[in-house]
Amino acid sequence: MAEEVKKYIHSILSTIDGLFSIVFTDRDGVVVLKASRENTPELATRQAFLSTFGMVSDQAGKLGLERNKSIISMYNNYQVVQFNKFPVMVTIIGSRHANTGMLLDLEKDLEPLINEMKQVVEVVTRQTVV
Repeated sequence: MAEEVKKYIHSILSTIDGLFSIVFTDRDGVVVLKASRENTPELATRQAFLSTFGMVSDQAGKLGLERNKSIISMYNNYQVVQFNKFPVMVTIIGSRHANTGMLLDLEKDLEPLINEMKQVVEVVTRQTVV
């Protein structure tokens, strides 16, 4: 099944021009699943970068705002779209020329997979706590 999921994610990479990578992590930035093209910016797939969205969401909640649903970050050469599907975080990395609306629309396409990953992350989290 893991191979089928990877094939599915890689097929999504080829459907959007400028889409570099889709990364599923837990809230601490630990990678659960990653599909990337060769031109993916390496720093954007490191745990230190991936974990920041979870921290930002937590801080926004402490300020009296609701938990972030998504964040779009624009850089000189690429853009990062992140979805908070607690306990799973989804990071989508694309070129600065990629269609941001199409990247945001991936949330709907990935929803069934995200729901399965939530179960996996919750089980693993429970096992590490015990």
